[in-house]
Amino acid sequence: MSFSTSTPPKITRRSATKLLGGAILSGFASAPLEAQQAAPATPAYTRLLTDEDIAFLEEMERAGCLYFTEQADPVTGQVLDRATNKTATGEFDQHFAASIAATGFGLTALCISDKRGYQDTARIKKQVITTLDFHLNKMPHEHGFFYHFSDVKTGRPLINVEVSSIDSAIFLCGVLTARAYFNDPEITALATQLYNRVDWPWMLNGGKTFSMGWLPETGFISTRWDHYSELMMLYLLAIGSPTHPISADSWSAFTRPPMTFGPYSYISGRDPLFIHQFSHAWFDFAGKRDAFANYFSNSITATRAHKAFCLGLKRGYTDDYWGVSASDWEHGYAAWGGPPLMGPVDGSVVPCAAAGSLPFLPHDCVRVLRALRDNFGKDAWGRYGFCDAFHPDLHWYDPDVLGIDLGIGVLMAENLRSAFVWDTFMQNPEPVAAMKACGFHSARQTTNPSEPKPTAIPSSDQPVAPSTNRPPHIVSPKLVDQP
Repeated sequence: MSFSTSTPPKITRRSATKLLGGAILSGFASAPLEAQQAAPATPAYTRLLTDEDIAFLEEMERAGCLYFTEQADPVTGQVLDRATNKTATGEFDQHFAASIAATGFGLTALCISDKRGYQDTARIKKQVITTLDFHLNKMPHEHGFFYHFSDVKTGRPLINVEVSSIDSAIFLCGVLTARAYFNDPEITALATQLYNRVDWPWMLNGGKTFSMGWLPETGFISTRWDHYSELMMLYLLAIGSPTHPISADSWSAFTRPPMTFGPYSYISGRDPLFIHQFSHAWFDFAGKRDAFANYFSNSITATRAHKAFCLGLKRGYTDDYWGVSASDWEHGYAAWGGPPLMGPVDGSVVPCAAAGSLPFLPHDCVRVLRALRDNFGKDAWGRYGFCDAFHPDLHWYDPDVLGIDLGIGVLMAENLRSAFVWDTFMQNPEPVAAMKACGFHSARQTTNPSEPKPTAIPSSDQPVAPSTNRPPHIVSPKLVDQP
């Protein structure tokens, strides 16, 4: 989600999409890369990451985690949806829109900050407790679900903003991560009450698939989470609820549309790359499958296809410059990417596209991110890491960073390095029980070893209408959305 105080009204990521109308790591899921690094080097083994790669990821994580401490309100714990990146002081930004999803990413980033020693433990725990207490006892909600955007100081929902099912799920993933990591009685009590309060069947609105949200004036949004996307965390959290669960039958109620692009076949709607990343930030799908797919392997293939798509566009993309997902662009906001071609893809690059796929395609994603930092860091890198998007040939560099785009990069970088978020989140019994109820079991092979490496594949120049129908969101002035 993103809120701007200096631009005209914009559409949301979800309404924009409507209007447009790795494998190596799987075997290492429980073996931290630091441990591999500490082992004596021998010619018989090839390390996944070099010292230089690890140093870069450390810098990226530290910068990203800083956002979630400096740009969180000290009284409410809410995290700003966006903030200026080129700042020397780290003062609280002038933007005022908080994002419930960015706050969820922030709770997880605070766990990483503590693990990595970026901030004092007492300060971090105080922020976590402040955040959980405010959202439990003072933050407006409907049946436990939260509004998409709110005033960062008061928690009041912004005008014409929906109660969001998916963004509430992202927040709750952060809540459960904090509960498992700190193992603190107060944090545990607050987090458990937040999760147990959610009335999941209410958001089904009489169906088997979730509504995308609810508006006080008009009720439930008609569009539903009914085909494969970032929705897996939403369904699994609901199925695993100890107080208000939904039936595991809903897991098979959403469709899994087949996508073919060149030699790549996988499950995907006509959606940006982030849909293959968000649920994977917390739920550990590596080495597992259900009756339909191995979703970790599916995201590997989706990332390979996306890189090949970029290289085939003939718009300046190379092995050292690729990646487009829903983000800011020079003229506002775009739910863009592919395959197939969606939106006004013009040669801009969006760093979180590769950062969010770090565990899926480590070599390719680390390579492009390091190249972007080396080649364009003077303008594209700031206090919190990469700006949200940029186009060097047009001399355009987004002045802002977006909380959820920073968040997915931070979490996936840590998962690549140590599997920390996966291992911590999956200590919660509810996600484990939900995956079992949905039929997940061990799958030894996580990807097709004969699958081709990403190479340029020509794409049509005519954008298609994405298949995901995002909420027909009525936005308040100057509001820009991101999931």
